[in-house]
Amino acid sequence: MTATIHTPVSARAPGPGSPARANGRASYQRAQRRASMRALLMALPLIVFLLSTFIAPIALLLARSVQNHEVPDSMPALSRALDAWDGHGVPDERTFALLAADLRNAQQNEQLGTVARRMNFAQPEFRSLLMKTARGVRDAAPPAWKPALIGIDERWNSPEIWRLLKRAATSPTPDYLLAAVDAQVTPQGSVASLPANASVYREAFMRTISISAVVTLLCLLLGYPVAWLLANLPEKSSNRLMLLVIVPFWTSLLVRTTAWYVLLQPGGVVNSLLMSLGITTHPVPLVFNRTGVLIGMTHVLLPYMILAIYSVMKSVSPVYLRAAKSLGAHPFTAFVRVYIPQTLPGVGAGCFLVFVLALGYYITPALLGGAGDEMISQLIANQTNTQLNWGLAGALSAYLVIFTAIFYFIFNRIVGIDRLRFG
Repeated sequence: MTATIHTPVSARAPGPGSPARANGRASYQRAQRRASMRALLMALPLIVFLLSTFIAPIALLLARSVQNHEVPDSMPALSRALDAWDGHGVPDERTFALLAADLRNAQQNEQLGTVARRMNFAQPEFRSLLMKTARGVRDAAPPAWKPALIGIDERWNSPEIWRLLKRAATSPTPDYLLAAVDAQVTPQGSVASLPANASVYREAFMRTISISAVVTLLCLLLGYPVAWLLANLPEKSSNRLMLLVIVPFWTSLLVRTTAWYVLLQPGGVVNSLLMSLGITTHPVPLVFNRTGVLIGMTHVLLPYMILAIYSVMKSVSPVYLRAAKSLGAHPFTAFVRVYIPQTLPGVGAGCFLVFVLALGYYITPALLGGAGDEMISQLIANQTNTQLNWGLAGALSAYLVIFTAIFYFIFNRIVGIDRLRFG
């Protein structure tokens, strides 16, 4: 006889749909949610810090590029009337009366200076026009405001003045974004470029991109051999040389740039050495020009290139080069066709890092460059600190962010192709 062993129901493994397995799955999910919540709570202070000190200020500055709140906030009645005006000729009597009333209110509320500064961005003579008119309407009560204001200043009879005032009363506005690329809206409503003698920002953008590209190329030419040396030396020697790459990070950017200012000036160390060696008989202009800017920026950004390439080179096995040589390849051919392709991700990362950092450089061009070496960051600083034109500064910053994003996708695309081909 064959004995049959009966397993108790409580000892059997639970089936896929059993209550025990369902309860275990629910407990596991609750544990996962609790772990995720704890991780989020631990990272919450950092997230709040980044949002409040990094993301929010950038977002507010970029928003200024389309905001136009000075005139609408300070002269609301006139802004509504100008919004309904068709833009042809000169407005009617009612609009002139609203202008006089809003000028009085803005002066009483101490907001006229804000309006005058905003309108002066559109036309330099607008501040004097508004201040003169505000003084004339302070205690006046004429039977008709249109001839009275034109009598105070004949410019109120100009359609161009009212057109500029209408554009300043419209928010959001494309004016700052157009001004940042040396363009404007014509009286006919079309977009036209400014004359060549009034064009500033497009040339500054091209100059910024060209300087950044040259600095990136110089850093690549100088940094690649250094990174290769660090990656192939014995570890003890490599660590000692790595200190020379890392030490500049511990020195202030301003100190390093000022040091180059001392070294490169006509009576500095570099020119004294060149003349003592007989290479030149007179000081070479190395500062307050493009040469000084390139030298200073290359020195500051070179460690970023070296470290980016070095991190990839350390992961490249020397077996590939030995295999290529054993198959008959010349050492130079093996290096170019086998080793370099494997380091291209590091080259792409280093080039992108150096290029993006160079786009926003301010201190080095300001101290070592001349009048023709202004980069876009210097113009942004001038608009915020001197001109107080935050709208134009926001527009310039917006274009800089757009350029950075475009170059990111370009570099990312190139690196992705290289990885696919050589990985």
